Amino acid sequence: MPLISTLVDNFNDNIIGPDWGNSYGGVSETGGRARVPCVAGTYAGYQTAKVYTLAGSSVYVQVPVAAAAGGASIEAQTVFAITPDPTQGTNLAININTVANTIRFESNVAYTDGAAVSLTYSAVTHLWLRIRETGGNLLWDTSTDGSSWTNRRTLATPAWVASSTTLALDLWSYRNNGTTNYAEFDNVNTPASSASVYFASAALTADGALTAAATRSIVVSAALTAESTIDTTTVQTAMASADLSGGSELGAKTDAVDTDDITVLLSEPRGGWTVSQPWI
Repeated sequence: MPLISTLVDNFNDNIIGPDWGNSYGGVSETGGRARVPCVAGTYAGYQTAKVYTLAGSSVYVQVPVAAAAGGASIEAQTVFAITPDPTQGTNLAININTVANTIRFESNVAYTDGAAVSLTYSAVTHLWLRIRETGGNLLWDTSTDGSSWTNRRTLATPAWVASSTTLALDLWSYRNNGTTNYAEFDNVNTPASSASVYFASAALTADGALTAAATRSIVVSAALTAESTIDTTTVQTAMASADLSGGSELGAKTDAVDTDDITVLLSEPRGGWTVSQPWI
């Protein structure tokens, strides 16, 4: 048998899931909550199959809306109960009655508990409800946030709360008369977002001295892969030919130095030359 702590539902899908196959009385899942009508003379509730065990386990739930008194003369009840199979009238319960403005912590046999602990109901103080079994004791607890719990009653574990006992979780509502309204349950065995946020302070010490050391890195080998892409473009080349002509002129220099006075040492002067002394 699974522990009752393994039952988890936050009702956010707005569909009554298979865990609540024994539900009755026109319940619905609305706005992310389990909504249970509180109708005169009629019981309604979200109820699981009787397959769980409470021994060494616990179950908790948020009750954001308790059924309002609505003109009832005796009771407008919002009840969180654990019921065994098949004994009728035996159960563990936390019972909110907004007509009497009470919250009762009950271990009922034959539908009654003369030793139940009763307190003035507060929608804030008693927003979260829990029943657990540990170390041979049953404990009824309440919480404002689903995190910090206050124990309201402790009782030696009854014999019927044993590991072999199959139990159901029953979230129900009832009124004796008056105007129909509803109770709402939420976050079975799961904290609400606000209940899982914690604030804390811490003293931090920083060391302002930083030391850096150089590290030499050597690359021993490397595998290189080269990729190349060759793109070609067309280049247009033109070749041309040309005929070249050149001209030249041969001229005589007329302003040369006079060479009339030439001395011939090896032979006599030849004709056509003008000879001066010592030649006769």
